[in-house]
Parts: sequence; structure tokens; C-alpha cells
Amino acid sequence: MDLEELKEWMRERRIGDVSCLTPDMSGTARGKNMTPGLFLASLENKSLRIPELTYTISVHGDIVFNDHVQRTEQDLVLSPDLSTIHLAPWNTDATAAIICDAYTDQGTPFNLAPRQVLRNVIDLYQKKGWTPIVGPEVEFYLIARFNDVVLEPRAPDGASGLREFGQHVYSVDAIDEFDKLFEDLYQFCDVQHIDLETLIHEDGPCQFEVNIRHGDAMKVADQLFLFKRLARQVAKRHGMFVTFMAKPYAEDSGSSIHLHQSVVDTKTGQNIFSNKDGSDADIFRHFIGGLQAHLPAAMPLLAPYTNSYNRFEAFMSAPTNTHWGRENRTVGLRVPASGPEARRVENRISGADVNPYLAIAASLVCGYIGMAESIEPRAEYIGEGYEDRERPLPSTLTESIETFSKSEALKEYLGEAFVDTFASLKRSEYEHRSSVLSPWDVRFLMVNV
Repeated sequence: MDLEELKEWMRERRIGDVSCLTPDMSGTARGKNMTPGLFLASLENKSLRIPELTYTISVHGDIVFNDHVQRTEQDLVLSPDLSTIHLAPWNTDATAAIICDAYTDQGTPFNLAPRQVLRNVIDLYQKKGWTPIVGPEVEFYLIARFNDVVLEPRAPDGASGLREFGQHVYSVDAIDEFDKLFEDLYQFCDVQHIDLETLIHEDGPCQFEVNIRHGDAMKVADQLFLFKRLARQVAKRHGMFVTFMAKPYAEDSGSSIHLHQSVVDTKTGQNIFSNKDGSDADIFRHFIGGLQAHLPAAMPLLAPYTNSYNRFEAFMSAPTNTHWGRENRTVGLRVPASGPEARRVENRISGADVNPYLAIAASLVCGYIGMAESIEPRAEYIGEGYEDRERPLPSTLTESIETFSKSEALKEYLGEAFVDTFASLKRSEYEHRSSVLSPWDVRFLMVNV
């Protein structure tokens, strides 16, 4: 879309407002709203600007400064990606939304911006003549609205007026309890070019999963970013909340974003994970080997909060290690049954609470290192992997941060400035989380010690 096509697109839809979005480190949409005239003028004179500290804001609102982000609060230039323009259907007035990239005044990409982190990883693949393909499965809970943050969440009432308590895994009737909400969800996704394929009910009360069609890694990450924002708006329209928290209920399954990954030859479109005779290619094994070798160090990008680690419990449909196996959902790296053209690896470690750009970048860069360095994987794991404690995943956020911050491989491929800054941000969030009185403190300590 060139400038004239953009103007025509906006005229046809009578756009009255434009939201310029950029994902921060937690995956939250930051940016600016402006009139169409001001937006179009900013494209021509590059006057759309935002402070670089936008990318070092913690989930609780504090700002991290370090050697890479100074207190002078230098501005960056936001450059809208015109291929991402779409309508925000929940707004009263016709509103266009567009995802932006960040650059310095010298035109250099700002490498702390999550979208740029993913782009840098994709560039590694492109230099090899490869294109990474990603297909995500996204889990989330619908919860009743609340205004007291100390109260535990509960499932909302369905159309029947009943609240869901038990497990209704794969139940179509349980989906129908929220039929109107899901009608809006699909309609809004269609407006925003989010390619939803399937919807199922998962293990927990009012826990659901949607599949987004596999495709180019950046386009899929953009869709995940927009889907989270859209889902929250749809839920509020129906008097509910939606949560992508990894473990909202202590006794029920957590929520993940399973990432199906494959790599195709950019020129031919052929899946390079398969040989011509349909057998596994060496590079397929090396991709798995890279995941096994480096995902433990990348864990803060896949499990970014203290709560994230509550999800990794045996027999709770969440992996506890980086074993791999064919059609085995009890390991961290599953190889689904498929034909040679669809051979892929499903990374089951990532939680639903991630920044999608960073989670996809983390998984792809680990696989890339494996292919570049010909890392052989461990033998395929046969049997139930939940209780196998050999080579376990990090069990706490603090352990993960320390491993992540010392990884020379991740510093080389993701950038030392990004690794240092993200680690500092996670330390800040952990310290703030530890200083806040929790419901557990109130319930068991307040009057008992």
C-alpha cells in the first residue's frame, strides 16, 4: 500500500481516528492516537515520535534505565508498517490501527523493540535462503468481572445462567454457553485479518483454545499481538474479562501458546525438514538439538513472570523438560504426525503470558543455532515425560533470569543490549512482586504469626 492507496483506504472507511501501536516488552500496545490528517503528515515528515523508554516499561509501570537506555529519554521515530493497517471494530467512531517499528534519527532500527528483535532473527534465516513458518495454538480463560484484586478469579455465568465448575474438555455445549461472545470474536478477527481456524474448550473452567493459521513468523506474531488486545475488548463488551495469565487457578491447568515451527526454502517453498524421500532431514534433528541446548537459557522469554513457573507441574498438560518425541504431549518438544511437507516441531513450553514477538524469536533463534552449529539432539524420549527430571527446565524466574543473562549464544544472536535490558526488566518486576502483600500472606500470616 503506497501513500495514495492509504489515503483512499481511509477515505472509503471514513476514518476519524488513527491508533499507532507498538508492542512493549510485555506485549502491551503502546503508542499514540491522532487525527487522520496528522497521521498522514507524520508519514511524510517522519514526525511520529516516541521515547525510547517505551521499550523498558515494566508490567507494573516502572521504567528501567541502564547503559543502553539513558535518563535523557531520547526520542525514537515510529515508522508505521502499512501492511498491518486494520480497523479497530470496538470503537464507536471509525478507527484505523497500525503497527509501527522504531528507528533512531539516523534511520537505524532500534534493537530493543520486540518487533525488531524478531525481525533480526528472521533475517538470520533469510541470509540462509530460509523462511521460518509458525503456527500458534493460544489458550486463555474467560473470567467474571471483578474490582477487588485480592479476590480469586472465578468463571463467568454462561447463557444458561450456570457457572462452569467441572472440566468440559472438547465440549461443544460448553462453547455454546458463550456463543454470542465467540461470534463477536470471530467477526472482529475477520475485520483485523486474524486468521482463526479452530476453537475448542480446554481442561479448565471456561478455558478455551484457538488456533491461528500457520504462516510467516512476523505476520503470525502481529496476529497474536492483535488477538490478545482484541480478545480483551470482546470480553469486556460481554461483561467479562479474558486472561492470558499462565496459571490463574492453582488447581486447574495453565494456559500456553504452543508454537508449531517449520522452515521452508524461500525460493522453492519446500519444507527443508524433510528429505526428498520423505525421511527426516539432518537439519530437522539439528533444529531440535538447538532447542534442547538453548531453550533453558531463553526461558524468561517463554515464561516471563513468577506466576509462569506455576504452570510447569507434572500431569497438568505442561512440560517439565526439553525432551522430544513423536506424538507425545508429555514432552516439551513434540513432533506431530504429518506428511513430509508439514514436518514440524511443536514447542509446548511457552506460556500464554508471553510477548509473542519475543517468544517466537526465542524459539526460532534456538532452532537456528542448532542448524547453524549442527547440534545433535538427545535420543527421542519414549514414554511419559512429566515426571522425568533429567535436564529439567528452570523452576523459578530468578533462576531463569540468571541463566539468560549469562548466555553468550543469546547475546550474540539477540544482542547484548537486549539481553541485558530484558534481564534488568525482569529483575525489577520480580523485586516489585516480592514487595507486594499477597492473598497468601493475608490468609496465612496476617493473624497467625
